[in-house]
Amino acid sequence: MTELLFKPWPWYVAGPLIGLMVPFLLWLGNKPFGISSALRDVCAMCVPAKIPFFQYDWKSESWNLFFTGGVVLGGVLAGVILANPEPVAISAATVADLSSMGVSHELGIMPPDIFSLNMLFTPRGLFFSLIGGFLVGFGTRWAGGCTSGHAIAGLSSRQWPSLVATICFFATGIFSAWVIVPWVLSFT
Repeated sequence: MTELLFKPWPWYVAGPLIGLMVPFLLWLGNKPFGISSALRDVCAMCVPAKIPFFQYDWKSESWNLFFTGGVVLGGVLAGVILANPEPVAISAATVADLSSMGVSHELGIMPPDIFSLNMLFTPRGLFFSLIGGFLVGFGTRWAGGCTSGHAIAGLSSRQWPSLVATICFFATGIFSAWVIVPWVLSFT
């Protein structure tokens, strides 16, 4: 039984469990599934400025802060306490592509050549954290939600804007993986 906790779950188990969160939250009290709105709640709670976007009753949405906290806590538990001791299975072609760009082939989930404290203050690290973070935040606000909100909740409720947003998320991700990341990794 404990082996079930220490091994990655297959997509056909994890996917439906994530998908079942949408009707569960709707049944629980018409709560939309998504994470980006929790950031808005935190800003409304902590930013004293009179910005109209943050002027609403964030306390009525505080359930989302607990949901997001549970996601973070679950990630920490899964990544630290229940960590799978086996290396992450990555295709040989991906290892070869990343090695050609100077990224270590001992990848794990987050290659230290890209994601480490030492890399944060390099041109590469600053690009990924500052510009990438800004673009993710701007895109999330512009699209009216994050990838999980649109791709899981929006598509399940057959919302046309969520389909357009999800297609744009995937197209941008493919473009970033094939064009932007190799360009950024070419910096020393």
